[in-house]
Amino acid sequence: MSTRLGVFILWLLHFLPFSWLVRCGNGLGLFLHALARERREVALINVRLCFPDKSDAEQKQIVKKTFQYFARSILERSILWWSTPSRIKNLIAVHGFEHYEKLKNGPVIFLVPHFVGLDVAATWTTLQLDGVSMYSLQKNQYFSDLMLAKRGRFGHQRLYSRQDGLRPIIKAMRDGLPFFYLPDQDQDIRDAEFIPFFGVPAATLTALSRLATVTKARVVPLIVNIRPDASGYELQYYPAWENYPTGDVTADTRRMNEFIEQRVLEMPEQYFWVHKRFKTRPVGEESYYPE
Repeated sequence: MSTRLGVFILWLLHFLPFSWLVRCGNGLGLFLHALARERREVALINVRLCFPDKSDAEQKQIVKKTFQYFARSILERSILWWSTPSRIKNLIAVHGFEHYEKLKNGPVIFLVPHFVGLDVAATWTTLQLDGVSMYSLQKNQYFSDLMLAKRGRFGHQRLYSRQDGLRPIIKAMRDGLPFFYLPDQDQDIRDAEFIPFFGVPAATLTALSRLATVTKARVVPLIVNIRPDASGYELQYYPAWENYPTGDVTADTRRMNEFIEQRVLEMPEQYFWVHKRFKTRPVGEESYYPE
């Protein structure tokens, strides 16, 4: 019941002017920052590991801003889920889409790291073309079904759960659909290697390199910057990576992490720091996070 009520409130929010949603999101972010102690501590540990040279005050400020951007992404999702395509498009300034258009007749993987605005990237992209992506099953079946429906709201998207594995993804790519891939979360060491992320060994999925090898796909990174004011979003498609994959899975995965690091340095407050990015540790190494 509480989930359905929350969704109803979220639906109501999409009627508000965007500037009101921005203010509500910033306020909600401060509230969550004060209330969600465990996630606040996770974010702070991550930021301290990645930015040890920053002062304590600077690290805490990044975390506070992260909560605000995260809360904004939740409330502004109401627009992505229920507003008209024209309203959505008017909020998004798009750069570099031609990098994809040059390749659209061949297999493409959109590399979409976990910045809080990634749903904006997904929605705008599905407004332009059909594609394939993966999703994580939610504990609440009603919310899981809703998210699945909204992610496939535009066009004819193929959506597969992580439990389905990569086989249906490969088939869809061979049918000509680009793959929308989120690679940078700790999902244990299976199908992963310990690759440095800001100098800290992080269990990093190697699937991008392996999938690009199997499908002969080009990798086009895709990043969204949530503007700090009420003017919307910047969506950047980057040029396809040259000389990738190389045949060296470890080197390819390191390149991916280095690219993500560069983008994090550009907007550190918008990375998804509340995730336990360094949860899996090498044998014998203690956890960074409290149990």
